[in-house]
Parts: sequence; C-alpha cells; structure tokens
Amino acid sequence: MTIVEALIDLQEVDGRIRDLELMLKDLPRRRALETARLTEVSANLLAAKEGQNQVERRAKSYEEDFMALEEKIQDLKQRQAQSKTNKEYQQYSIQIDLVTHERDAAENNHNATMDNLPSAKERINEAQSKYDSAKSNVDAFCAEIDERIASVTKELEAEKALRAEKVKQVADPKFVLYYERLRTKRWPVVVPLTHDGVCDGCHLVQPPSIEQLAEANSKNGKLGKEQSIVACTMCGRILYRL
Repeated sequence: MTIVEALIDLQEVDGRIRDLELMLKDLPRRRALETARLTEVSANLLAAKEGQNQVERRAKSYEEDFMALEEKIQDLKQRQAQSKTNKEYQQYSIQIDLVTHERDAAENNHNATMDNLPSAKERINEAQSKYDSAKSNVDAFCAEIDERIASVTKELEAEKALRAEKVKQVADPKFVLYYERLRTKRWPVVVPLTHDGVCDGCHLVQPPSIEQLAEANSKNGKLGKEQSIVACTMCGRILYRL
C-alpha cells in the first residue's frame, strides 16, 4: 500500500467519524425540539387546570359570602325580635332587606359560577387527552433518539479505534502531520488530480510541475520508493494522480 492509499483509507475513516460526530450534535437538538412541543401542550393543560381552580375559588368565595350574610340576617332578626319600639323594629327590617338582597346576589353569583364548572372540567379533559397523546409520542420519539445516540456513540468509538490503526499504516510521519494540520480547515484533504490537471477539491487548474510531481509520486509509490507531498497551489490539499 502506498502512502497516499494509506492516507485515503485514513480519510475514509475520518469521513465516517465526521458524519457520526455531526449526528451526535444533531440528535440532541432534534430531541429538544420534540420536547419543546410537549412543553406547549403541557402549558395548555396547566392553563385549563388553573381555569378550573379560578372557577372553584370564585364559587367558594361566593358561598362564604352567602353564609356570612345569612348569619348576619339571623343575627339581625334576633335583634329585631328584641327591639322595644316600632321605629327600631322598622330599622332592623330595612337592614334585613338590604342584607337579604346582598345574600341573594351572592347566591346567584355562586350558582352562575357553578354552571361554568362543567365546561371548565371539560376543557381539562380535552387538554389532558391531548397532553397524554403528545407525551406518548414524544416519549417514544425520545426513546428512539436515545437508542440512536447510544448506537452512534458506540460506532464512533469503534471508528476512532480504527483510525488509530489507520494512522499507523501511513509510513511517512510528515504526511500524517500535514494531513492532520489541514483536515480541520479543508475537507476532504486528499483529492485526485484529474487528467485535465484540475484539483478535485477547489477545481483549480494546476501548473504542469504539479502534474509531473503527481505522476512521479504515483510511479514511486508503486515501486516502493520515497514519495513527496504534492499539494494544490490554491487550497493546499494533497493531490494524487488517478
């Protein structure tokens, strides 16, 4: 195997590693987006429950008002029964009428509020049903994502172990050093020099001297002789002749 062929093998492994690493970045993002949908549905359910709580609190408040006013009426009636003059009796009658009116208003408000309770409960049931359905779907999706993350992580570890072996197969350290320095800036790093003398990475036509070096590298590689790094004059990628 020539040095360039070993580099191409290494680059194939690095390509798979890049894809797997991108996948590991994308999968949690997809998981978060799906979870965000559940957050919106959950907010609707909480709003429906709070709506029912408000109805119940109002109903309780009106009921407490009714009970307090009823107690006040009974107290006034007891005082009225003990009144000593007709004028005092009439004054109590007026007060009793006023409080009775307030009590009746509180009762009406309580009954009207209680009429709203079934619809409030129905909204909760609808929101709960939507939440349960959405949560079931989200949980299933997230479980699949988690399984995929575990699978990709395992695959990535295997590819990295394979990469370490592929690096050892590149006979000349200077090729590895050049490759490692360039792969974070250019991808792919090792590209063919076409028969038209064009870099297959940046598509720039190379000077004849580069073509000659690529041809010499190809021959030397087949003969087991020393090879040199032939780089594109524009992008710096390692070139080899097909």
